[in-house]
Amino acid sequence: MNIKPAKKERLTHLEGLKRNKLLYLMILPGVLYFMIFKYLPMGGLVIAFQDYQPYQGITGSPWVGFKHFIRLFTEPTFFMLLSNTLVLFALNIVIFFPLPIILALMLNEVRHKLFKNAIQTIIYIPHFMSWVIIVSITYVFMTVDGGLLNEALAALGFHKISFLTSPEWLRTVYIGQVIWKELGWSTIIYLAAITVVDTQLYEASEMDGAGRLRKTWHVTLPAIRPVIITLLILKIGSTLDLGFEHMYLLLNSLNREVAEIFDTYIYTAGLRNGQLSFSTTVGLFKGVVGLILVMASNKLAKKLGEDGVY
Repeated sequence: MNIKPAKKERLTHLEGLKRNKLLYLMILPGVLYFMIFKYLPMGGLVIAFQDYQPYQGITGSPWVGFKHFIRLFTEPTFFMLLSNTLVLFALNIVIFFPLPIILALMLNEVRHKLFKNAIQTIIYIPHFMSWVIIVSITYVFMTVDGGLLNEALAALGFHKISFLTSPEWLRTVYIGQVIWKELGWSTIIYLAAITVVDTQLYEASEMDGAGRLRKTWHVTLPAIRPVIITLLILKIGSTLDLGFEHMYLLLNSLNREVAEIFDTYIYTAGLRNGQLSFSTTVGLFKGVVGLILVMASNKLAKKLGEDGVY
């Protein structure tokens, strides 16, 4: 009864550490991975405030303060990058994000197990293909010179369409490829969440006369709502991070005005033009914006009564 609170708390932590030492040992590789490959490289962000010269190193390169940030925010390129990135992110949220939820709900209603497994296998396969293969297959179908889709249009009496070089078609092709590659894989988490829904809730709703649609709307969707909110918060955190490889494969001189995003611009400025400090500034800007968006969306989710991600 007379034990001091601070001492009691310290003993509790030690006891917890000893009691769960095998669990802590299991997460050690993951912790080491994040420390070595995620947190330690952050020290290099200081070159965003320098005119970094590789032969002088971080300690020898001159400090320039916010020079690169001023350049980033005052160049016309910044607004082009920001608008292109935000438009593609909006397409991801509005078109792609709801599709795995809908597909998971539909698969949950399939009663024939063999048919359900076959559908799941077919829609999972594209996830394991690289973006190079996805874009290459798209090229075979959509190129003007001998593409299957354009040849079909020509055979029907229509004009051929430059899907791969036209700025008007870039965003459609991009979001179509994202859906094709990631739709099936993204359903896994929702299907896993659906499997833990209390079956008594379904039985109670059946006794009230609810059909499949009503059970989905009033039981399944509310049950997986925390998972949807969590994934939405994480998605919002990657607003400016749309993936370099995919867009770089679609980027060309004819569609650059709508295809150039922060990810591809960092590669162009940093590796092709040797502006390492400036490209680091762009990357730091992306990271800070992502952190702010995650914190804001998490706070908003908690205000709405959800658990959030932390």
